[in-house]
Amino acid sequence: MEAVAKLRNYPTSPRKMRLLADLIRGMKVDQALAVLEHNTKHSSVPLAKLVKSAAFNWKAKNDGADESALVVKTIMVDGGRTLKRMRPAPQGRGYRVRKRSNHVTVTVDTI
Repeated sequence: MEAVAKLRNYPTSPRKMRLLADLIRGMKVDQALAVLEHNTKHSSVPLAKLVKSAAFNWKAKNDGADESALVVKTIMVDGGRTLKRMRPAPQGRGYRVRKRSNHVTVTVDTI
């Protein structure tokens, strides 16, 4: 039985988060956590917390089951809300700055 955890409106662009998501997709949970722990990217910390949360959700659903075979089955990164801000530009103009965010969904299950 699979378990799901979601991270909503995290203020990092989806493109940057997808780099890490592609890195851990299909890995065992303990191996994915080790990879994320030693990664230097800013988004690795919340992604590691999300994988841990999904693993704990699976553990709560399946009492007494073996959790050593848990695998990151699916991980999806979707665009979240975009905050629109203005930045001063030459000659009285204003450039639009889009501050992007993302939604991450992790599903874990046994092999």
